[in-house]
Amino acid sequence: MIGTLRRRTYLQLFASARNDGKLTVTNRLIIAVILASVVMAVLGTEAALASEYRSFFIIAEMAFGVVFLVEYLGRIWSSAEAEGSAPSWRKRLAFVVSPFGLLDLAVVAASLFPLLVTGAPLFRLLRLLRLAALMKFGRFSLALRELGSAIAERRYDLFVTLALAAALLLFGAAALHWAEGPVQPEAFGSIPRAMWWSIITLTTVGYGDVSPITPLGKFLAALVALGGIGLVAMPTGIIAAAFSDAMQRHRRRAEALQQAHDHQD
Repeated sequence: MIGTLRRRTYLQLFASARNDGKLTVTNRLIIAVILASVVMAVLGTEAALASEYRSFFIIAEMAFGVVFLVEYLGRIWSSAEAEGSAPSWRKRLAFVVSPFGLLDLAVVAASLFPLLVTGAPLFRLLRLLRLAALMKFGRFSLALRELGSAIAERRYDLFVTLALAAALLLFGAAALHWAEGPVQPEAFGSIPRAMWWSIITLTTVGYGDVSPITPLGKFLAALVALGGIGLVAMPTGIIAAAFSDAMQRHRRRAEALQQAHDHQD
């Protein structure tokens, strides 16, 4: 009886243990709770709402914390059903120290610890960590693996782009230090000071708090800005192309598996 219940709990909590790999009803409910808890944590940073509905926020956060604690304990208990011939305690220990096990523990701590410590805004912000718990579900972790694989395939292209960006960043800071340093020492008096302007310009943010005033400085700034447009677009295109290739490979593998399954039938 207990073994059957533990097996059912394992199949409900660990979607990857199922043959189809689809999200279970329990997984969907937990995802809904995670999203609701994140929305509640965001709304709780608004002082007017937090003070007017203080009791509601406290009760809701306690409920979320209990749900995550029960889920965590359920995963530890049912992980004894994982594949392998290792003893039950070793399988449970393996889950506890696994990345997803540590993530679950962090989510529980982020949910309950702010309720025990008053005046801890930093710890309350840690509740947003619960959004990272979505990674443990099969569909989300698959997408992350595909993205990681895509980035790994293009790592040399990205490294070259990063090296070019660093070179242009240093060139911009050095050039503006040379051109603007004598007239604006507080902003361009040294290369580290000019680095702030170079970063903001290269990333096309353009706060406008620091800008060149000499003709030479404006010319050099224009070169850095134009170079920044291309360098910002390059890694975006590289990652997008790599991710598209990874998704196509995944689609072809799924179609091949489906065709093999159809032939068996």
